[in-house]
Amino acid sequence: MGLAAGSSTWPSCVSHAFILVAGLLILSNMPCEAQLSSSFYDNTCPSALSTIRTAIRTAVSRERRMAASLIRLHFHDCFVQGCDASILLDDSPTIQSEKNAPNNNNSVRGFEVIDNVKSQVENICPGVVSCADILAVAARDASVAVGGPTWTLKLGRRDSTTSGLSQAATNLPTFRDGLDRLTSLFSSKGLSTRDMVALSGSHTIGQARCVTFRDRIYGNGTNIDAGFASTRRRRCPADNGNGDDNLAPLDLVTPNSFDNNYFKNLIQRKGLLQSDQVLFNGGSTDSIVTEYSKSPSTFSSDFSSAMVKMGDIEPLIGSAGEIRKFCNVIN
Repeated sequence: MGLAAGSSTWPSCVSHAFILVAGLLILSNMPCEAQLSSSFYDNTCPSALSTIRTAIRTAVSRERRMAASLIRLHFHDCFVQGCDASILLDDSPTIQSEKNAPNNNNSVRGFEVIDNVKSQVENICPGVVSCADILAVAARDASVAVGGPTWTLKLGRRDSTTSGLSQAATNLPTFRDGLDRLTSLFSSKGLSTRDMVALSGSHTIGQARCVTFRDRIYGNGTNIDAGFASTRRRRCPADNGNGDDNLAPLDLVTPNSFDNNYFKNLIQRKGLLQSDQVLFNGGSTDSIVTEYSKSPSTFSSDFSSAMVKMGDIEPLIGSAGEIRKFCNVIN
């Protein structure tokens, strides 16, 4: 009877123990959900960030305008298919390049700088650092190079094997956009109205082509300072096609320094682009512009936070995508 009793209970205990152990084994072998991390390359390529930083400093010292171009390049990447370096891809039999989109063609620049950085990083850590991460780091280092804020980057993005030409034509803001359109566009990417105004502050550096502000300076509108419009007309003829590519600084006062002067300009009705001035034109964002114009530290802090949030837009992580060997072509 004792043996019979034991045979009825012992196998039950074993089976429960087996199930518990088996469950633990299954859990231990499940892949952890991939996520971006500030320490992503600490072990796999510890020199990556310093290598990128040195290259970006060199590029910006050669051409101050490049800082704005690199920040914009990261922005135009993230708003199309997420932050996946799709904007860097050239045309090929399988790729319709985003570079051909209306808001990118003859406008977005800095590709050669990214290619150079990628080459340097590949030399020290082949196949480890993605082009998408290089774009994110380059934008941060470009800001610092012209006196702007820094921020802690989350890394681990991977590169897309596809392009989003059609999305680039619709997902990127234009110089003619009104406040409602801009607010809706940024909201669709998970960015608040405050994020939008802060990110627009990147126009404290960089330049714009005559074709993008001609209508504003010749429109005789009430929301533009007359003296400012007159000054801008000197290098931007009224007739279309003449001087379209002539450049003017987005911030006439301190065009090469990352500061809050952009917001002071808007209050004085001296925003160069229509899409700039709509941020201070009797609308819901006037108070944010005023706040940033009075507090450089608040603007810097909010800009940093917004850049981190923007870098989180639909990244490819884990085993998605690839790590491109060359940023302009898929492997």
